[in-house]
Amino acid sequence: MSARVAGHKRRTTTVASTPALTSRSWHEPSAHELEGMADDVVLDLGWGRLVFGQTFREFDGIVAALRDEATGRRDICVYPRDPQVLVGMAPDELFIDPSLTYRLDLHRYRSRPDVIRGVFVRTVTSEAEMAVINDLYARNGMVAADPAVMWANHRTRTFSYLVAEDTRTRKIVGTVTGVDHALAFGDPEGGTSLWCLVADKQDAPPGTGEALVRVLAERYVGRGRAYLDLSVMHDNTPAITLYRKLGFTRVPAVCVKRKNPINTPLFASRPPGLEHLNPYAAIIAEEALRRGIRVEVTDAEWGEMRLTLGGRSVLTRESLSEFTSAVAMSRCDDKRVTRRIMRRAGVRVARGALAREDDLDDARALMADAGSVVVKPARGEQGRGITVGVRDEDQLVRAVRLALQFCPDVLVEELVDGEDLRVVVIDGKVVAAAVRRPAEVIGDGRHPVVDLVRSTSRRRERATGGESSIPLDDTTAEVVAEAGYAMDDVPPHGERVQVRRTANLHTGGTIEDVTERLHPEIGEAAVRAADALGIPVTGIDFLVPAVDGPEYVFIEANERPGLANHEPQPTAERFVDLLFPETRRR
Repeated sequence: MSARVAGHKRRTTTVASTPALTSRSWHEPSAHELEGMADDVVLDLGWGRLVFGQTFREFDGIVAALRDEATGRRDICVYPRDPQVLVGMAPDELFIDPSLTYRLDLHRYRSRPDVIRGVFVRTVTSEAEMAVINDLYARNGMVAADPAVMWANHRTRTFSYLVAEDTRTRKIVGTVTGVDHALAFGDPEGGTSLWCLVADKQDAPPGTGEALVRVLAERYVGRGRAYLDLSVMHDNTPAITLYRKLGFTRVPAVCVKRKNPINTPLFASRPPGLEHLNPYAAIIAEEALRRGIRVEVTDAEWGEMRLTLGGRSVLTRESLSEFTSAVAMSRCDDKRVTRRIMRRAGVRVARGALAREDDLDDARALMADAGSVVVKPARGEQGRGITVGVRDEDQLVRAVRLALQFCPDVLVEELVDGEDLRVVVIDGKVVAAAVRRPAEVIGDGRHPVVDLVRSTSRRRERATGGESSIPLDDTTAEVVAEAGYAMDDVPPHGERVQVRRTANLHTGGTIEDVTERLHPEIGEAAVRAADALGIPVTGIDFLVPAVDGPEYVFIEANERPGLANHEPQPTAERFVDLLFPETRRR
């Protein structure tokens, strides 16, 4: 039996008083209850297909539809009748998803009396915005979709693609998809469903998810629909709390999925300690599990794991593995050594000088010539002890003293204007490039800088699993003062205020993917730098006037770049390719 793809013809329906088809999976529907409903309905959403189980008369048709799932996609059978029987027909292939179904009775829905500040929800207006939605999916670990399919869907009334804009920046920070069952297949219950709700953990203002759900619900209220259903993982407490707040209640409907690599974490046992890994180790563990590689968490706090396939094991700490030699690590660890290697390899480096607390002559001379310098420990990571924009004697002395707390040797470099660019090179190829920017807050015309820093820092912590936050210290106050504000001042709505000098992610910096715009000459320099260091995985940092231009200055190399920072680029995939090339997708 072949499944019919539906969704392009409007049908009028008579809404049943009791939604027996979807709220009682054991119910055997009568011919009257099925009147006007299409048979064997499958809708393609781009990331996978929705198989509407209540439209199938025989289980064999559902099994056949799920077996037709495309590689790299996640099909979902919703509202199957007697799901335990369905799974029992193909237990090696199917499983019941560990999610809960919540329903909002649209006849009882009540709108919010006040406006959610900072968020504007609207309909998608172009196919290009579907690519932006895909980026949101990728950054939240969801399956990417085909923008062309989504756009074609959106041109019908069956599907609703909504996005949320931050009113301060006009940036898209959230999305949700709605499906109108009445238009899709003449649903006698007059139902609708919500899919792929996501709000940018880093940038979305508070209340973004609620605003998206409310606008979608109100759209279907206007159409006279009966209910809005959604599926949510059983352990997604924040989402469940939101849905309950909005009036959603549990219904016994379940979802059935196919046992594919994407779904492995949902039906296979999870290695102990996996939930305690930081995002940089977790992204690698999940990619390994998807490929059938055994993951043993040896030290969750350290991000250390043992990956095993067949008779071969590799020990990793985040993106650092046994493939990186001690010599290569030492070359990256000491910035003085790194600079020498780069010069020999023909990679341009900034002018520099060494400094000690009792010997600042060379540093003074460089500062006098360059006008402004950066002072950093010769060895160290995560931006510790770095001072940017040193211009006078007092600042130089303080900056050197700070750097000496982290390393007995201090490097002073000219401050080169440009954007802070990180290029990730894995196995001799550029995999990702991103511009890193210092932490900043955006004024809303109501809150002082100190409150904006706290709220922005909380969002950064949630987005990075606690790995990134903005310190409230003297440096933050100094940077804010340089921008013309005191910590208690209230910036105007939409005003951007920089609060840190360095673009380090651990102190709240943000990152923007620029892989597609990277100039080939910069990419070649990054590969040449990695080759000279003899390192298989590295993050090469440059300062560049423009990402799409050929000019650059090398800053440093990181032997353990954070791969989770570069989604949607396939950094974790390429890393596991390096470790276990036999599992590479072709």
